Amino acid sequence: MKFPSQEKLDKYADLALKTGVNLQKGQKLMINSTIEGAEFTRVIAKRAYEMGAKDVHINWGDDALTRMKYEYVDQDTLSEVPEWQRQQYTYFAEEGAAILSVRSTDPDLLKGIDAGKVAAATKARSEAMSKFRQYTMNDRIQWSIVSIPIPAWAQKIFPNENGEDAVEKLWDQIFSIVRVDREDPIAAWEEHNKTLIKAREYLNKKQYSKLIYKAPGTDLEVDLPKGHIWKGGPAKTEKEGIQFNPNMPTEEVFTAPHKYGVNGKVSSTKPLNYGGNVIDNFTLTFEEGKVVDFTAEEGEETMKHLLETDEGSRRLGELALVPHESPISQSGLIFYNTLYDENASCHLALGKAYPNNMTGGSDMNEEELDKNGINDSLSHVDFMMGSAELDIDGVLEDGTEEPVMRKGSWAISFDE
Repeated sequence: MKFPSQEKLDKYADLALKTGVNLQKGQKLMINSTIEGAEFTRVIAKRAYEMGAKDVHINWGDDALTRMKYEYVDQDTLSEVPEWQRQQYTYFAEEGAAILSVRSTDPDLLKGIDAGKVAAATKARSEAMSKFRQYTMNDRIQWSIVSIPIPAWAQKIFPNENGEDAVEKLWDQIFSIVRVDREDPIAAWEEHNKTLIKAREYLNKKQYSKLIYKAPGTDLEVDLPKGHIWKGGPAKTEKEGIQFNPNMPTEEVFTAPHKYGVNGKVSSTKPLNYGGNVIDNFTLTFEEGKVVDFTAEEGEETMKHLLETDEGSRRLGELALVPHESPISQSGLIFYNTLYDENASCHLALGKAYPNNMTGGSDMNEEELDKNGINDSLSHVDFMMGSAELDIDGVLEDGTEEPVMRKGSWAISFDE
């Protein structure tokens, strides 16, 4: 696979380490990567050691072996998660390590595989990682996700290009979207983060009681819990206050909807890549927060299994606002990768909510979170429903409605 210049790889690695996880001197780093990303992962590891990392541990994955396992292994065995894997992730979290994921997976990796197998394996892993997920979803440790191209992913986006040319085009897109092509990417991210902070501060002051979504195929009302918190851009670790960027790219501000206060219908605007399969052109109908009906032109069986993960997987755990002017949206591309597509479009997430989207939520137990309308689930799956035709109104506590977005763009000024 053709890689960019060493200079650009170094800049990308530095951005991931300094702005992404914000690695501290003497801190351990765990990297999740695939073997096709080995060259870039080695660059990251070297830069991390040069920055003073105490240790760098790599978890390797391989798409070909993953596919092979699903083809030959029975469902019961796929549902087994070795205890050492649970302990490994918990160990690094308890050690206060930074966690960096380098994602580069074929969107059609598990196409044709029994959806029941995929669902069982996904559920088992979610259960196994539930303790570790408390560290990431409550920002108790620094964590971040970046992506690099592989031929299968690149050719899905650029089907008329050969493998090498498609990969080169995707590298260019990634570098542009995550600002690696700027003279000083880290400074560019500092400015970008300021914009997202302004947006979330404005929305936190407003404390809308409800958002109303209207677009072709979408007529949805979403209640917001009292004391909800909008987040977006940089996060800070719960105790040390170390700033980091969980997602690179990121263009969203997001909060938790009220798990019992979602009513109406929503239609997807981009394909959802879930568990190595694509779900496309789907609709969800909600009553009192729960999905009571759905359709999907592609991946209907996969969607069915997703919704059946547990009771909470039929409810929303996140709503995120992304302007149509986002660089990912303006690229005009469908990336078949949630990290990218969710930052091109307003989106919702089925499943678990981030507890820290609620005032005091990180210290609440399950019963207290439920009482405040914060959803719990083994799953957390973002899907895109925004477009240049989406209008959103915010409803204030006194019932006054005011525009938040018009035709996919902000209808408010964050300097107010």
